[in-house]
Formats: sequence, C-alpha cells, structure tokens
Amino acid sequence: MSDEKTTALNSITIEQHIISSAYLEREVIVDVYLPTKINYFDHASLLLINDGQDLIKMCFDEILDELITSHQIESLICVGIHCGAERKREYGTAYSADYKQRGDKAGLYTKFSLDELMPFIRKEYHAPSFKEKSFAGFSLGALSALDIAWNHASEFSKVGLFSPSLWWRRKGYDDGYDDENDRLMHLQIRHGLFKPWLKFFIETGVMDETADRNNNGVIDSIDDALDLIVELKAKGYTDEHIKYIELADGKHDVPTWARVFPDFLKWGWGK
Repeated sequence: MSDEKTTALNSITIEQHIISSAYLEREVIVDVYLPTKINYFDHASLLLINDGQDLIKMCFDEILDELITSHQIESLICVGIHCGAERKREYGTAYSADYKQRGDKAGLYTKFSLDELMPFIRKEYHAPSFKEKSFAGFSLGALSALDIAWNHASEFSKVGLFSPSLWWRRKGYDDGYDDENDRLMHLQIRHGLFKPWLKFFIETGVMDETADRNNNGVIDSIDDALDLIVELKAKGYTDEHIKYIELADGKHDVPTWARVFPDFLKWGWGK
C-alpha cells in the first residue's frame, strides 16, 4: 500500500492510495477526499463511491470543495474506488450472478469493501469509527453500492444511485424473463427486512437509454427505478426515506451525474 500523490484545495485535500487486495487479486486505486478543517476524522461522515475514476472526469474535487467551503454541507470524507479491468464481474449482486454470469465476483468485491478497504481507511486516518457511512455509485457501480448497503445495512445509512443498472436479471429476455421474478435487486428487497435508518437517493435520466422492453412508452431504466421504489415502499419506506430525481435531459454519462451530484450531497449532508 502506498501513496501516489496529494493535492490540496481550499477545504479539502485529495490523497491517492494503492491497496493490494487479496480478495480481488489486484491493486485497487482509491482517491480519498479529506476535509481539512476537522481535527478528528471520526467526527465526520464517510461516503464510499464506486467508479471513483469518474469522479476525476466530473471535477468532483471542485464540487466537494465548493460545498464545504460555502458551508452548504457538513464535513464529509469521500473515497472514490477506481474500478478494475473486471468491472462487470466485480460489480453486481453478491448472492447471484446475472444470466450471463456477470457479477460472479461481486461477493469478493463486497469483502474487499468491508474487510480490506474499511480497515485501511480506519488505520490510515486514525478513525476507529465515523459519524455515519454511506455508499454511492454510477450505473453498474450504483447497483453494486445498493447491493452492499442493503445486505450490510448495519454498516450504512444512505445510498446514492445514479442511473443504476437495476435491469440486472437472472434470465435473458428470450428465456422466459419476467419483471416480477427475475430482476435480482428487486427480489432482494422484496425478500429482505425493513431497515428504517436506510435512505435512498435515486437519479435517472429520460435519455439514459432507448430500450423499452414492455413497450409502455417509458424507458427501462426509469421503469426499473420506479419499480424499485414500489418494492421499497411495500417494505415500509416512505418519501422521507426516498429522494427520486428524473432529469428530462439526463443522459447515461458523467456530465449528467456531475450535475446532480451536488443535490445528492446537500440531500445527505446539507447544513
């Protein structure tokens, strides 16, 4: 494990580390965005973010720095976890790979997140605990964040989902696929327990994709997100737990996610 570089802005410092993961059998690059005006990191909240390489593209450092400098959000430590070459194997749902066996390493990625990354952060920053912990991600990384937070809810309090890949399914469309029974994340929530402290921020864009498998005039990504909310509400969650944003001009891309990320940060950690 080693530092690559350190960068400083007004209110945050960015440190890059390389973690050798035994579970993933690869080196994982993580960017840690640290608030500078805080004496003890265990007084701050922690946000893990999948596809951390996309944070660099969206100038996330400037977004976070501006919100903290202007006192719009409380002190927040963010950790951007760069994906690896086997992204489609490491991200997904841990209890089951999809119908093409993608996500078969999702369980190992969960172990990396909880058993390697978290101990590293605690030790590196002398923070035995945090005010709270949350997980976020983009696209397939969002599915991974939700899967980990849902199945380890004692560890997390919020989930941020940007254009989440909620279509992840156990059957192909030509193999008898059924909305009700084959979407893997929806099934987990339906069969899971109500965890009243969990909160969900979900963003979709009308231009996320063009696919409309049931020909109802609504693209699949929006249908899947709205159906997820139905499952969550059936479990006991309310509008107090769920923030849903649908952007009319939103696309499945970094500029769209960059535009809405400040809303997520203010929703979760606004002063």
